Amino acid sequence: MQILETSRLLLREFCRDDDAALARVISDPETMRFYPAPFDRAGVEEWIERNMRRYAESGHGLWGMVLKSNGELIGDCGVTIQNVGGVSELEVGYHVRRDLWGQGLATEAARACRDYGFIRLSAERIISLIRSENIASRPVAEKNGMEIWKEAMHYNLLHLVYCVRRERPRLSHLTSE
Repeated sequence: MQILETSRLLLREFCRDDDAALARVISDPETMRFYPAPFDRAGVEEWIERNMRRYAESGHGLWGMVLKSNGELIGDCGVTIQNVGGVSELEVGYHVRRDLWGQGLATEAARACRDYGFIRLSAERIISLIRSENIASRPVAEKNGMEIWKEAMHYNLLHLVYCVRRERPRLSHLTSE
């Protein structure tokens, strides 16, 4: 099921047949170097299953990122609920196949997911959890309008918590007459 479309990408729900294409992303040691470890085949299958459960339970999760030009699954991006310091937060997360880094695909997908979170899920704020040493993902969050909000432990690893808040209408034109 297709969820979002951008100029170059389709974001759609994962299916079990996506395991080989997704493994090219989340089993790659360089792509996953800020995770505890890359995912083995069973881990890739569980990743897909976990997101399929998220779709059923909350209507969203990480979606397959597909190039419109050739229909190839090249990563994932979406919105998930993460526990940060005992608080449930809506997070935009993303992974792109390494041979496609530097083309703005993660930024394009993350912006669409941010907007989905604000418009469809009525979020007041959206975060991205990024390890401080992950210098490639940090600019993606910044281009998505996010700023560092705080630091937090997540899966026993210190993360920067990037945050963007829903814009409020400006009432400066009103007077208190």
